Amino acid sequence: MSEQVTGAQSLIRALEHAGVDTVFGIPGGAILPAYDPLFDSEQIRHILVRHEQGAGHAAQGYAATTGKVGVCMATSGPGATNLVTPLADAHMDSVPIVAITGQVPSGAIGSDAFQEADIRGITMPITKHSYLVTDPAEIPRTIAEAFHIASTGRPGPVLVDVAKDALQKMTTFEWPTQIALLGYRPVTRPHGKQVREAAKLILESSRPVLYVGGGVVRANAAKELRVLAEMTGIPVVTTLMARGAFPDSHRQHLGMPGMHGSVAAVSALQRSDLIISLGARFDDRVTGRLDSFAPYAKVIHADIDPAEISKNRVADVPIVGDARETIADLVVALKAEHDNGRRGDYSGWLQVTRSWCDRYPLGYDEPEDGSLAPQYVIKRIGEIAGTDAIYTAGVGQHQMWATHFIPYEQPGHWVNSGGLGTMGFAVPAAMGAKQGNPDTTVWAIDGDGCFQMTNQELATCAVEGIPIKVAVINNSALGMVRQWQTLFYDSRYSSTDLHHARTQERIPNFAKLAEAMGCVGLQCEKPDDVDAVIEKAMSINDRPVVVDFLVNRDAMVWPMVAAGTSNDDIQIARDMAPDFEVDE
Repeated sequence: MSEQVTGAQSLIRALEHAGVDTVFGIPGGAILPAYDPLFDSEQIRHILVRHEQGAGHAAQGYAATTGKVGVCMATSGPGATNLVTPLADAHMDSVPIVAITGQVPSGAIGSDAFQEADIRGITMPITKHSYLVTDPAEIPRTIAEAFHIASTGRPGPVLVDVAKDALQKMTTFEWPTQIALLGYRPVTRPHGKQVREAAKLILESSRPVLYVGGGVVRANAAKELRVLAEMTGIPVVTTLMARGAFPDSHRQHLGMPGMHGSVAAVSALQRSDLIISLGARFDDRVTGRLDSFAPYAKVIHADIDPAEISKNRVADVPIVGDARETIADLVVALKAEHDNGRRGDYSGWLQVTRSWCDRYPLGYDEPEDGSLAPQYVIKRIGEIAGTDAIYTAGVGQHQMWATHFIPYEQPGHWVNSGGLGTMGFAVPAAMGAKQGNPDTTVWAIDGDGCFQMTNQELATCAVEGIPIKVAVINNSALGMVRQWQTLFYDSRYSSTDLHHARTQERIPNFAKLAEAMGCVGLQCEKPDDVDAVIEKAMSINDRPVVVDFLVNRDAMVWPMVAAGTSNDDIQIARDMAPDFEVDE
């Protein structure tokens, strides 16, 4: 006779069977029945966050750095709706998370009951799938399916909304031995004919570029990518979501393409005659004005999501498949061609692109007033913490400087909000990353605008013993918006100053705020003190550390392709463009 359990007990057992060791969440009325058996779980650690958005981003940070599915939990109504932003973020960036929410009792659904929200309906456009469970017998199967969907094919978020009475009723627990979902059959193995066509196109090209996206990181395909790149000698560009998929130090790496990409990466794509897109989606931040993007290039587009292929740029050779398997098969196909004496020579093309790297390296101007350059701060954090550390970032100028001035040599060590561009991402994502990688140094590179959106999770880190390190790049402004106002709105700084308008005082004092939340708070405003402050932060590993870097507020992110313009119009400084023509 099967043991009788409550739906709540069944839920926790299902999570244990799915291999969950960490849940980020906040209890509330509708989900409260689940928290009682969670209290007794020896496998699952629950981390009580201070805001549900923090729970979602922490689950993302955990997932992105461990390769496991991240899990967050919230109650009905506002608890669930506070997860909308991280769910949308995970959807855009293909991060596998499962969000479990409580719902009002099934008999009250649709009656506008207290704390009722149709979270399943709300999240349908921003999840891979969403469930509403009203029968406790369905809980194990639903959880098993949710984890399967989140982690297979193109990874992404899945929502499981469980009615309160389903958690309270008695049922039997039975973990499914197999999962069969009608209509869900992700294709992982690429079609051999398409791979051979791709190999042929590569051999016919003279200026190919490997355009590497986040799908390569999600597929754990960095080793295969390096084999492909080195056997062909083709230049490589890595998108914002793919930083670390190919070593920054490698001679073939040209940097990041896009709106704030390197001159070499942007120009190589523009002048290429073949783009080999691997797990990338031709995002508008990369292409600039789409009709002028890479005008001379044919396109091989490999992606596990067939909906992405030819969505923005028509592919000459479409390949649907897992990036790891696709690259591996492409290596085999090219090797067969090489064995038959057919090999492309791209050494001259690589030399040209390397000359652009040498001529237009990423750099910055030191402030004339002797104040602290934000780029210098971030560069020194990267040099002192090293390439084995994990770095998270919010969104804005500091994000771009963090991707430019910190070297990335391996995948999974750079975590940021790419597609959705979510301010406030860095601190909770760092918390999740540190929880998943307790022996690794984790730095959150944040802006003072981003930091004020989710810094309450520092209290979570202090109480839960998660010693992250936070660098607040404090220019007392919404920096990226201010940069646009400087460039496009005649320096009319409407609603972007964060300091006190009359006294110019920077409010709040982040070092004192950190101390109030049980962290170590440090402050730095002189270039000569930067190394000592970073090293002090590195030496503290029993508590979270926040360093408030008071930086020059007029620093800008360069290079830049203005929104809606062609990548041909890339600028390396204000009113300054590279002095070579982008031609065929």
